[in-house]
Amino acid sequence: MRKLVIIALFCLGVQVPGLSQSLEEYLRIAAENNPELKAYFNEYLAAMEKVPQVGALPDPELSMGIFIQPMERFMGNQQADIQLMQTFPWFGMLKTQKDEASKMALARYELFRDARNSLFFQVKATWYELYRLEEEIRITEENLEILKQYERLALIRFQSPGTGGGSSSSGMSGNATMSSGNSTSSTSSTGGMGGSMNSGSTSKNSAKSNSSMNSSASMGEGKSGMSDVLRVRIEIKELENTLALLRDSRVPLVAEFNQLLNRNFDERVSPVDLLTDTALPLERLAILDSITQNNPLLKMLDAEEQAYEAQKKIARLEGRPMLGAGVNYIPFSPRIEDGMPMGGNDMVMPMVRLTIPIYRKKYNALQKEAELRQLAVQQRRENTVNQLSTQWSSAMRDLDDANRRTRLYREQTDLAKQTLNLLMTSYATDGKDFEEVLRIQQQLLDYQLSLITAIADQHTTIATLEKLAATEL
Repeated sequence: MRKLVIIALFCLGVQVPGLSQSLEEYLRIAAENNPELKAYFNEYLAAMEKVPQVGALPDPELSMGIFIQPMERFMGNQQADIQLMQTFPWFGMLKTQKDEASKMALARYELFRDARNSLFFQVKATWYELYRLEEEIRITEENLEILKQYERLALIRFQSPGTGGGSSSSGMSGNATMSSGNSTSSTSSTGGMGGSMNSGSTSKNSAKSNSSMNSSASMGEGKSGMSDVLRVRIEIKELENTLALLRDSRVPLVAEFNQLLNRNFDERVSPVDLLTDTALPLERLAILDSITQNNPLLKMLDAEEQAYEAQKKIARLEGRPMLGAGVNYIPFSPRIEDGMPMGGNDMVMPMVRLTIPIYRKKYNALQKEAELRQLAVQQRRENTVNQLSTQWSSAMRDLDDANRRTRLYREQTDLAKQTLNLLMTSYATDGKDFEEVLRIQQQLLDYQLSLITAIADQHTTIATLEKLAATEL
């Protein structure tokens, strides 16, 4: 019955409010199936079984001797000698031993709680890592589609170079007309055949010059358009390789997650819910107070200190006498003397036993041992508090860093999108700055991935604080 109550309380303790339904379900599965956690729990149950052992009286001693030939005595012929003895420890010894065993079992339970909290942290951290990976795959796929759109746009501009050269040709034609008009005016003012010849020669030279410039512009635009296509294809190949690596990285991560749940490594994992920015609901010093009050490692050391205090009391009580009470039963048979049966009445004799602990060195050593172990636990607790405080400080620094990065990359993402829109408008108009378009697109991808990493780091750091404080924040 006690085991059933303990397991029921354990299952109730697994419920974690405030988390997504799928993550809460995974935590429950991990608590029920993880073999290491079950080993810690069974060690606690084994320690609990120590309590009734040390709280019981020593077994009674029965000694019996039977004579092969009856011993002739005045009371008759003695057939046997039977003794039954029960030893009793000094007053309070059994209660103190049960208290010491209970404290040691409590220490094992706190160790089990620490193992459970560590398991929950590993499940949460792996879950958030899966979320980060899934988001990176999604964002990379979106950026890959955008680059393919850029490739189609660059191909269109490469295949239609006249769109950029038409305005230049018309401009050039206008300049040629104006030059021709000016030449005619000067000819009419001078008059004669020589002026007409000069005018014709000038018109031919202008037409030849315009034709050469238009040809050079078309060739330049073609080369530029083809280089744009090649550059975007290089970016596409690199992004496809990155995407393949991200998809391959999901396999070992899912296997690690299933290993924590003690399932098949290829078991399907439900999609990760969307994570948003999060903040601490408590003050920083309040979290530190919760850590120093609720951390299982500190509670384990407190239970061990109380157990060693009980051991000191046990050492003192062992230096007291032990009492024994019993009975001695001697059966007699009648002895025949001068034809008459003599005696034969059985004898019952109460007995008392008392141990005399005169060798005090071992009892003093037992008490000194318990005192030194208690001092060691106190020093270990002080060191553990320092370590937990350091971990709390590091977690707070990591959380502040994650919050700053979240704000930064959210702002950088918005600015990059605005810059990219302006550059795309410019490129659609005059076909310039395509290399800058690709650079800003890569920056935008980096900012989006960094934002996802920062959000995942936020939740992982809060999970670290929950592990240290042994409570849901």
